[in-house]
Amino acid sequence: MKKMTKMFSVLAAGAIMMGALTGCGGSKGAGNAGDTIKVGALLEMTGGSASFGISSKAGIDLALKKINEKGVLGGKKLSLVVADNKSEASESTNGMQKLISQDKVVAVIGPNISSGVIAAGAINNSAKVLGITPMGTNPDVTVDPKTGKTRAYNFRTCFIDPFQGTVMASYVSKELNLKKAAILVDNTSDYSKGLTQFFKENFEKNGGAIVAEEAYLQKDTDFKATLTKIKAEAPDFIYIPGYYQEVGLIVKQAREMGINVPIAGGDGWDSAKLPEIAGKAALNNTFFSSLYSPDDASDLNKNFVEEFKKANKGANPDVFAALAYDSTMLVAQAIEDAKSAEPAKIAEAMAKIKGFKGVSGEVTFNEQHNPIKSAVIIEHKDGAQTFKAKVNP
Repeated sequence: MKKMTKMFSVLAAGAIMMGALTGCGGSKGAGNAGDTIKVGALLEMTGGSASFGISSKAGIDLALKKINEKGVLGGKKLSLVVADNKSEASESTNGMQKLISQDKVVAVIGPNISSGVIAAGAINNSAKVLGITPMGTNPDVTVDPKTGKTRAYNFRTCFIDPFQGTVMASYVSKELNLKKAAILVDNTSDYSKGLTQFFKENFEKNGGAIVAEEAYLQKDTDFKATLTKIKAEAPDFIYIPGYYQEVGLIVKQAREMGINVPIAGGDGWDSAKLPEIAGKAALNNTFFSSLYSPDDASDLNKNFVEEFKKANKGANPDVFAALAYDSTMLVAQAIEDAKSAEPAKIAEAMAKIKGFKGVSGEVTFNEQHNPIKSAVIIEHKDGAQTFKAKVNP
């Protein structure tokens, strides 16, 4: 997911830090003191995307409770060290450095935002410590765009942006039968720009036309001028591949201006805060693509939803909770498969995982460390998320 404006300065700082971290992955005792093995969580606990990190932490906590009922490696417990990246790429780099060099964790779950994962990846790859993102969908998370080589120590539990953009383009074209789209993209977000690219390419391939393409910046609050331009082009659909904070305001203002066409986006919409910002009625006739729905009928997911509700005052898990839960379970399996708490061996074992059964679907990692998974389309009805369709890769 987002925020690349500080990337060059972040990577420069990361390069300086690499020397100090070299060899951390080879430390056999790292994160493994007695009967406890430390794992890290590098999450958006505060800042503009705090709901992502808070949901992820709830999923991780539930997974750890289940894992520690039996333990790993003959009964060792996993303990969690949390670092708050404040929803910023620069803080993701700092947090990764702390988790590896000071806290001596053997693996890191998170961040969710792609730019944070990419920034922090310079640290964990140099240190040879596994990093697995629940929701970092940008292709560059696991593949270096300059060399085309897979980042050896970065994995993800989610699908990538090309698939997500293609899914929504196909759904709008073939299921909603709409032909004129407007796009409103967050110019500060690689996540948003990536989804825009793939949606646009595939929507046009399906015979659709992009009649307007406008931009906004993160933390903007007034979108009326931009929406006026879009309204003048009379689209029958608007694609907003952004995050819930701005999306909520855009949808609210669009409806107030009499723009009542279907509006859709990606998994960055998935937050309980969205109906609070947009208003429940304004969200009617809106859709988003995601990796998970609590309405999935599998027994594994039913049990997960029941346990999550018990632990979280009756709240349903969202996609961030589900993917973070699966990410944590994958780390535990990799430790067991490696028969070791040595970080580099855990990463080697992760790359070999096939047929893992998760609440968000089955995971088999390909050569780029990406799982091939189905997507779901979620529709809002009076503020509530409802399962609309499942789309296979």
